[in-house]
Amino acid sequence: MTTLSSRAVATAFASLLLMSSAFAQTTAPATPAPATKAAKTEKPRSAASLQCSKDADAKNVHGKERKKFMSECKKAAKDAAAKPN
Repeated sequence: MTTLSSRAVATAFASLLLMSSAFAQTTAPATPAPATKAAKTEKPRSAASLQCSKDADAKNVHGKERKKFMSECKKAAKDAAAKPN
């Protein structure tokens, strides 16, 4: 009798292991995930913005200082473009 009960316990244990792995499998979502910001079409950067970025890189400016530098640089470029020669 002990062999029959031990076989029953072993079978029950094995079936629990197989059942848990079957429930752990998930199917692929039906709808695609929403696009990230990087995947969206970005506006092309102006020549002044690109030049200001290169200048900031050359000066090794980062963080808040870079943001301030870029703002001032682009404003200066816009003002220079607006002045008649």
